[in-house]
Amino acid sequence: MTKDRLLLLSCCAPCSVGVIRDLYEAKTDFTVLFYNPNIRPKDEYEKRKNENKRICDELGVPFIELPYDPGTWTHATQGLETEPERGKRCDICFFIRLKEAAHYARENGFTRFSSVLGISRYKDFDQVCRAGLKAAEEEHIPYDTTNWRKNGGEEKRARLTKEKGLYSQKYCGCKPRA
Repeated sequence: MTKDRLLLLSCCAPCSVGVIRDLYEAKTDFTVLFYNPNIRPKDEYEKRKNENKRICDELGVPFIELPYDPGTWTHATQGLETEPERGKRCDICFFIRLKEAAHYARENGFTRFSSVLGISRYKDFDQVCRAGLKAAEEEHIPYDTTNWRKNGGEEKRARLTKEKGLYSQKYCGCKPRA
């Protein structure tokens, strides 16, 4: 029987800190994956990555960063620059990131993958799940649709972000409109 191993796609430390803590306390075998070609500019990307890594390092949780390739995201979302939050650009953005996570998970012996992309109240959880399930189908690996926002997840996220003094960004990652 294969041991359960979860790959967790993370966008930033504030969104993932509570989930990472819960999975760690539950003794889940998991790794955090940072793959966010949508984040602009590069120094913003580095801040978010480093904060994510700091949380993982504190708990001894494995952390993997895939190469930063903003051109992939820019090409895929071309023509959708004026889309609103939760619009078509988000569909594509979520799918790009989740497809890469699914591929990495399958290629590296994970039994399932999930993400914290839907934990923010500014994101559409169902939209994230649709992208995750599509990526799962294409890569032949299960997507865990746990709604990390439930059961106090949003409150825990906010509390731990404050307690740990985590850097909190003012936008999701794609370049904010002027």
